[in-house]
Formats: sequence, C-alpha cells, structure tokens
Amino acid sequence: MTTSTPDHDNVIDLFSGRPYSQRFNHRFIRLAPELDGLEMLYSNDSHPDRFFTLKVLCWALRADGEVVGVVPWLNGISACPDLQDPLHGHWEGYYDPGIDEVFHEAPIHKVVEVESAAEYYEFDCETEDDIIQEIPDAIGTHAVLSGDGLRTLTLKEVVSWRLHADGAIIGMLADDEKVVSTPVLPGDECLFPATQHGDFRYYFQHHIANKIKSRDPEALAAISQLVES
Repeated sequence: MTTSTPDHDNVIDLFSGRPYSQRFNHRFIRLAPELDGLEMLYSNDSHPDRFFTLKVLCWALRADGEVVGVVPWLNGISACPDLQDPLHGHWEGYYDPGIDEVFHEAPIHKVVEVESAAEYYEFDCETEDDIIQEIPDAIGTHAVLSGDGLRTLTLKEVVSWRLHADGAIIGMLADDEKVVSTPVLPGDECLFPATQHGDFRYYFQHHIANKIKSRDPEALAAISQLVES
C-alpha cells in the first residue's frame, strides 16, 4: 500500500505530547478478520484474581510493520497490546480456546495475510477520510445507544467496520429507514458510522449485549460502573 507521507517529525500531538510521527506510523493500514475464534486475554483491578477474554475482531497491520489484534473497546476500537486501563482492562496476551494456549504475538498466518494484502493492494489517498477497506463484523458486536445517561438503552448490531486512510476503524450501523434489501452487507448504502449517531455510547460483543437485553443484573451493574466512571 502506498500513501503520501508528509514529514511529521517536528509536529507534537496536543493530547499525548508525543511527536505526531509516532501516531502516524502506528496507524492501521490493512485488516484481516479473525475467523477462528481467537481471543484477547485481559485482567482488571476490580477482579485481581480473575482473567477475562474478548473475541478478537481482526488483525491489523500498522504502518511501522507491527501486526496486532484489534477489539471493540468501550466507545472505540483498540489494539490489544495498547489496552492499559486498570479499571476496565489490562492486556495479558492472546488466547486460543481450542488448545487452551496463551501467546503474545500475532499468529504467523495472519501476519502473512495482512502483509501480502498490503503489498497487493495499493491506494493513492486524497484525504484521511478515504475508505481503504471494509470488513464484516463476525463477532456479534452491538452499539449501545442512549440519550438519557444510559437509563434506557437501545442496541443495534454492527454490520461492518471501515478502515480509513488515517488509520481509524469505524463501526457501521444500518439505517432501518434506508434498508432496501436484506441481509444488509458491508458497503450497503444504508450504512452509517456509529460515531455519527448522537446517542452512541459504547460497543459490546454479543454475549454482553444479550445479557443487557435480558436485563441481567451483572451486566446492568457493569453499565452502572461505566456511568459512574
């Protein structure tokens, strides 16, 4: 993949205080969906004696050549190794439930896949909003919508994820009033970014979303914790 790369070495990111070039080189440039059920292993300070897992959405190639697992996390998307929030989650590794094995590097077959695809597909991007790639959501991600501080919740399935030239990965929802045919597939004209919905709050995977739908006390308590934090 080839994109224009202006000199950012002397530009400082106002939020992180680090050279902009670091963030630029860490942007995602190619995705490969995870289809074999591999998971992210994480812990948090609320349950110091337990580990938790979350299904990996995809594997992402960064501009600097690193390949990392990616998961929907709270109100955005996160590379698994970047998860360093003591309250909500701290990355501990990747987990293969089929063989009960923990590992810390992207599987070689996924590394080869994204590297090969990046070499094959080349894009000349005019803006940072240009869409580089769109992959289907294969892990049952839902967007939580609420306009009243999470007192009432609406859950909508994420249909796909779009990778933009600036490295942003955005979940896409279907506008029910614009659906012409079903099933709604990636690239459909009825799709719009979850982040553009005024009531968008969080992403949750299907097992949590189903618990919320059934008013599971543990899931509702977790929602309350998010509100308080």
